[in-house]
Amino acid sequence: MKIDGTPYRSVWVNEQDGWSVHIFDQTRLPWAVDVLRLTDVAAAAHAIRAMQVRGAPLIGAVAAYGLCLALRADPGSAAMERDAALLAATRPTAVNLQWALDRMLARLRPLEPRARVAAAYAEAAAIADEDVAMCAAIGRHGIELITGLAKPGRTVNILTHCNAGWLATVDWGTALAPIYMAHDQGIDLHVWVDETRPRNQGALLTAFELGSHGVRHTVIADNAGGHLMQHGMVDLVIVGTDRTTRIGDVANKIGTYLKALAAHDNGVPFWVAVPSSTIDWTIADGVREIPIEERASSEVTTISGRAMDGNITTVRIAPTGSPGANPAFDVTPSRLVTGLITERGRCAASESGLLGLFPERA
Repeated sequence: MKIDGTPYRSVWVNEQDGWSVHIFDQTRLPWAVDVLRLTDVAAAAHAIRAMQVRGAPLIGAVAAYGLCLALRADPGSAAMERDAALLAATRPTAVNLQWALDRMLARLRPLEPRARVAAAYAEAAAIADEDVAMCAAIGRHGIELITGLAKPGRTVNILTHCNAGWLATVDWGTALAPIYMAHDQGIDLHVWVDETRPRNQGALLTAFELGSHGVRHTVIADNAGGHLMQHGMVDLVIVGTDRTTRIGDVANKIGTYLKALAAHDNGVPFWVAVPSSTIDWTIADGVREIPIEERASSEVTTISGRAMDGNITTVRIAPTGSPGANPAFDVTPSRLVTGLITERGRCAASESGLLGLFPERA
């Protein structure tokens, strides 16, 4: 995808030195496009924990490269296991994090320490490339939902929540991939962008992405989606997921469950874009089994943005002394999900639906 006409991925290895890792500091977007250079595992862990990178697929890719950086310092087995555990502890909900680290360790454990660094970079690159391919395939399968609604002289209105675009993956995105492809094909579409309190990833990141690519969009308050659906102003909802159970429950940014309830009540199709790396085949009941990250209360009681004088500032929006609670995700039960869009195709949000696309998991 592009920023000001220049194509980027959201994580890449420095072409000059061949080993350090670059990311965008997403906590600075859209006010500044800052590229960070990661040189050790501590920096990679901090980037994930502090949400300089976020989005389940991107977290997994950055963790894989973080282990590469760790091995440059010490390729021994004890250090490798310790550093993998350090990275795994940064975020509890997104399953890609542990999935990517497990895949790296499975590749690296049988090797002699001296062979691990090169193998680690190759495996991390494969994880990144495969994520790009998965997201592109999700786009191809998902675009059919949009083209099926397109009619001459009529705009297709799509609502999305949080950021499930290329900034949340290595490229293309999950929920936004079909939107980008439909836009590039000239389909008349418009995207309702939930602001996504408390961190505002929709207003800050999704709006930045769509605007940079020329996709028509409007930022709305999180609570406006139900009203728009009641009045026939939403044709389709597409969201991403950080963890999907084997029966099709989906954990996504807090507020997704409420959008699913509104969509169900108003007969609006509610689709979830699911790369297979986010499917947790070990659990069924998402509401009871998926760990929900509780983030700092300051994300709720304060807000950051650009002041009218142009300066970036943080202000408190709740009375001093009022506490804040900040569950970062919620779980949408599969009964509220119209269907899942995976890299292998679309399916019902059910165990049989998923196994129909992934029979090897039976």
